[in-house]
Amino acid sequence: MRQLLIALFIVLLPASAFAENCYNAEQLEAEQGLRIHTELMNIALNCQHLAAVGTLLNKQYEQFTQRNIGLIQGYENTMRSFYASEGTNPESSLNTFRTMMANRISNDAVRLQPNVFCKAYGDRIVQANAMSTPKFRKWAQTVFPGYPITRKICPGVEVATQAAP
Repeated sequence: MRQLLIALFIVLLPASAFAENCYNAEQLEAEQGLRIHTELMNIALNCQHLAAVGTLLNKQYEQFTQRNIGLIQGYENTMRSFYASEGTNPESSLNTFRTMMANRISNDAVRLQPNVFCKAYGDRIVQANAMSTPKFRKWAQTVFPGYPITRKICPGVEVATQAAP
């Protein structure tokens, strides 16, 4: 009887239960897109002390965000849905994810010293601000070995990979 109940339980489970904790292509892009956006925000904040460059970077970050706000909000909604499907508080999980990403880039800033960090990372804002939305999406769809994702990729999902910029 016990084996019959277990077999029945497995048969009745939705297919998504077997793909738990892995990303489909949309979720992968959303995580990567939010990671990029969070990194750009931290670069702008960490480099604002450089009067000439900092002001420019803050303005360019704001322009990038305004131009892509619909996409960024869509990424946030995708991640909220993903976290809800895991049974966690979607807003809290999104905030935890963003904080984790912010801490990672902030640790790089501390480790490298502010001026070295800004010289190494500042161009990312300039590059991102020059991108069209489709080009930003392509960047977000690419997995970089130096920037691990927080979940595995679901079987059958094809992703672009390349070396970190």
